[in-house]
Amino acid sequence: EVQLVESGGGLVQAGGSLRLSCQASGFTSDRYAIGWFRQVPGKERERVACMYSGDGTTYYADSVKGRFTLSRDDAKNTMYLQMNGLKAEDTAVYYCAGGRFFLKLWGGDVDYWGKGTLVTVSS
Repeated sequence: EVQLVESGGGLVQAGGSLRLSCQASGFTSDRYAIGWFRQVPGKERERVACMYSGDGTTYYADSVKGRFTLSRDDAKNTMYLQMNGLKAEDTAVYYCAGGRFFLKLWGGDVDYWGKGTLVTVSS
């Protein structure tokens, strides 16, 4: 059973930085897609960034390009989302998401979800 456990959310001032972590377990292959989505109450969940473990291909939503960076530590089975230059509109619950196929995940068809971690950016 795949499990995704997020950590690192919190309160930060606009312009500040946070790093989210997602520890993954249970993937039966070393080739899988993993990423972040976020959701504001009353709005649809939206994609933020995704990575394919096989070749490191990474996609970012236009709204976060140049500010957010994905990385991973394979020894720890952990993916990180470094968020710099945070804006009030980045406030949301951030969910770690996983699946077997990269474009499927990027398209929002997610096989596995974490429970989410709240990021609040004060202006």
